[in-house]
Amino acid sequence: MKKLYLIGGTMGVGKSAVCEILNEELPNSVYLDGDWCWSANPFVVNEETKAMVHDNIAHILNNFINCPVYENIVFCWVMHEQFIIDKILKSLCTDGCQVVNISLICDEGSLIRRLEKDIKSGKRTADIIARSVARIPLYEKLDTIKIDTSGKTAEALANEIISLTGERRVKYGVRL
Repeated sequence: MKKLYLIGGTMGVGKSAVCEILNEELPNSVYLDGDWCWSANPFVVNEETKAMVHDNIAHILNNFINCPVYENIVFCWVMHEQFIIDKILKSLCTDGCQVVNISLICDEGSLIRRLEKDIKSGKRTADIIARSVARIPLYEKLDTIKIDTSGKTAEALANEIISLTGERRVKYGVRL
């Protein structure tokens, strides 16, 4: 059975790092970061662009779901409100597909340390800290499996997610 992993979490919680490992470790997998569907300059958030991004995400995910080559579809995005998750799921054809809906969470101190590291390396700007910290409590309200990333490596988190589904891992193209 196909598996669709929806991995949400606030900025800096570790979504991309975990999903990159999941994509390497899961057999016949594909990975989509929702931000790739919205990489624009200038970055404009309005009703028109939100609708476009949702349509892009739904289209790509449905193509992955319908492609017989892929068994595991990994998707990550900042899904901090239940209506975002519900809207994505309503637009997908998930018949015969197990949906694994996960929110990565962490404590405020861990999140700030990660974001400060990203700011120092030039990956993010300083305004990200307040915006990301403000979203921490929103994830507790979601109908998702919560996984705390505080003090854990991306590899350990990917293993934790894989163990939730009983999926067999792939290492260097060979199932383990």
